[in-house]
Amino acid sequence: MNNPTTSQARPTLSEELRHLLAMLLAHDTTSRESNLALIESIRDYLDQLGIPSELIFNPERTKANLYARLGPAGDGGVMLSGHTDVVPVDGQSWSYPPFQLTEDEGRCYGRGSADMKGFIACVLEAVPRFQQSALTMPLHLAFSYDEEVGCLGVPGLIDHIQSSPDHPAMCIIGEPTSMQPVYGHKGKVGMRCKVKGHACHSAYAPEGVNAIEYAARLIGKLTDLAEPLKQQQDRRFDPPYSTLQTGKIQGGVALNIVPEACQFDFEMRYLPDTDVNATLDKLKDFAASTLQPAMQTVHPDAGIHFEMLASYPPLLTDPQSRFAQWLSEWSGSHDFTTVAFGTEGGLFDQAGVATLVCGPGSMDQGHKPDEFVTIGQLGRCCDMLENLRNWMVSH
Repeated sequence: MNNPTTSQARPTLSEELRHLLAMLLAHDTTSRESNLALIESIRDYLDQLGIPSELIFNPERTKANLYARLGPAGDGGVMLSGHTDVVPVDGQSWSYPPFQLTEDEGRCYGRGSADMKGFIACVLEAVPRFQQSALTMPLHLAFSYDEEVGCLGVPGLIDHIQSSPDHPAMCIIGEPTSMQPVYGHKGKVGMRCKVKGHACHSAYAPEGVNAIEYAARLIGKLTDLAEPLKQQQDRRFDPPYSTLQTGKIQGGVALNIVPEACQFDFEMRYLPDTDVNATLDKLKDFAASTLQPAMQTVHPDAGIHFEMLASYPPLLTDPQSRFAQWLSEWSGSHDFTTVAFGTEGGLFDQAGVATLVCGPGSMDQGHKPDEFVTIGQLGRCCDMLENLRNWMVSH
């Protein structure tokens, strides 16, 4: 690549980038809310440029993914991908309006500014230049819903892409990595365990089945199962082993009632090449063969039930691949790494699209009050996209 663009040329936000970022931040797309107003705004923006887009709805038609492509027909090309939902601001103390762009001291504040509406704004701002260029391959745009609650929206988007005549070869997910290329992250399984006991007056506790106490035994088993996971380590990740932990529990009505119900949510974040089912099956077997029979000797309706909340696979792309080398050139960084948080990348990779992660901002600011992305980081992202555009013209 000749003379790659550098962020020194972008000390401030362009008016168009400021407008697009402000538009995206103004939409409250907390995962519990609809994202349709934001998606429709993106669709209208692309329509004005003469670029058709397709919406892939959830079953209730309250949320949608957006997919668009420009450039020549045919397989190949690069997909730029980002999720449109954000985490809640509930209980957080903000100094700035969370759903409004505020610029202050070189920072752009607002919920989702880093994770990851800043990247989406940069992509949209760059679209007209891609459109006006003689691209030798297609550029794909993929914006999803419900990533923050377990990558629930992207499978429908992937199904749509796979059923389309033209398939992308490479994908850049613009999660906040401080513009450092990322080749891997762990997979995740999130589950809920529901324990059904039998209530009675606590004065006659042996006649009941205490759901909280049986849940506690299961949580203890989870803690035990987490220990051997530390033996399989991969120093490319932090922490370098798979983890298993309980994140939420609820149960009981009053102190003088043996609790009839208790449920808890737990997750396993696991290294690539880890047999996640081997660990989860041990927990389920303990519940089915040890705890449940004891519960049912007191009351036959007592039992334990597991349900899946969310699941996504790990990502591990070869950092020596040609795609990785190209991304190093586009981003201006050759320092590849992994991240502790998950992305939709593993799902794209499973679908046959080589995937790497690189985007503006840092997860040190994501999910926190006064979330921000710096203007400098947005500038570096715009430079990466400009370098990508030049590459897609010359290759």
